[in-house]
Amino acid sequence: MKKILLYLMLVAGIGYSCNDEISINQVYKFDLEVLPVPKRIKKDETIEIRCKIVKEGNYADARYFIRYFQPDGEGELRLDDGRQLTPNDLFPLKNETFYLYYTSRCTDQQAIDVYIEDNQWQMVYKSFSFGNENVKKEE
Repeated sequence: MKKILLYLMLVAGIGYSCNDEISINQVYKFDLEVLPVPKRIKKDETIEIRCKIVKEGNYADARYFIRYFQPDGEGELRLDDGRQLTPNDLFPLKNETFYLYYTSRCTDQQAIDVYIEDNQWQMVYKSFSFGNENVKKEE
């Protein structure tokens, strides 16, 4: 009798634990935090942009990627591991905290838009704009 009762309790426990309401979240919202950056830049000057991906939760298989566009001006953007980024190409991020290095290649107003995507098709972006700091000295 004890065996039958134990068996019934075990079956009831298994049946109760296997319901459709159990879900494992694989998608968590995230944002990109950036420390302040200079507002002005000289031609051939390089500035550092410190970035951190901040997540609402943790999913072990989450992967992050970066791409950028430059709507104004001309410059180069590279990651702290030395990889040179090319506009509109997607690059995997190796870390959730990383530095970007932007080098100005012109004397015009400049702007870059940085996009971070995850492997669940979520995306956040930050825009940066820099004025020209080149000043012509009068003789």
